[in-house]
Amino acid sequence: MTPAQWGTLLLLNLAGAASPGPDILLITRTAIRSRRHALATVLGIQIGVMFWCTLTVLGFAALLNAFPALLGFLQLIGGSWLVWMGRGMILGGLRERRNPPVDLEEAVARLGRMRQSFRQGLATNLSNPKIVLFLSALIAPLLPASPSALLAVGVVVMLSVSALILQVSIALMVSTPGMRRKFLRAGPWIDIVSGVFFVAAGAVLAYNGFVDLLG
Repeated sequence: MTPAQWGTLLLLNLAGAASPGPDILLITRTAIRSRRHALATVLGIQIGVMFWCTLTVLGFAALLNAFPALLGFLQLIGGSWLVWMGRGMILGGLRERRNPPVDLEEAVARLGRMRQSFRQGLATNLSNPKIVLFLSALIAPLLPASPSALLAVGVVVMLSVSALILQVSIALMVSTPGMRRKFLRAGPWIDIVSGVFFVAAGAVLAYNGFVDLLG
């Protein structure tokens, strides 16, 4: 691959990673409460990103295209998870409206352990297998027909690290003390709106998966 091809791949990957979606929304929602929890969320998301990137380079997209029922099953499971998670956000937001946190420390405490934020990030990213098809469309025109192992590893590392840097930057910018204090009272509404988005996105994903399963 030429430097221009590497640059094109980098820019397209950053554009995709920064686009509004469950990952970015989850990072933002968590960051307005706790920087540490937001970074744990980013780490979970990036484990998922590396998993999907690796599968893409190994040709998993061809398997999904050859067996649409497999993609449908994965979408149904992933969409159901997003709906469940969105339901939890809505209920949590309604509870916090009745009993809002009094300060930033209490808002952090209500997030629970950082391992929970990590798991949420990982599960949210893994919920959408269509990322493999997106990455395949992104990578295929730039890779040779039979890329070397070194080139394949290089592509996975570049895609994963660039997305990691972008999402860590978002988490750090949103989680400044000033931003957190500003959005403290709006937290319940942010949870409710985020929950509605997750439910809607999950329902669409699950529906598409169900249609693919029916063939």
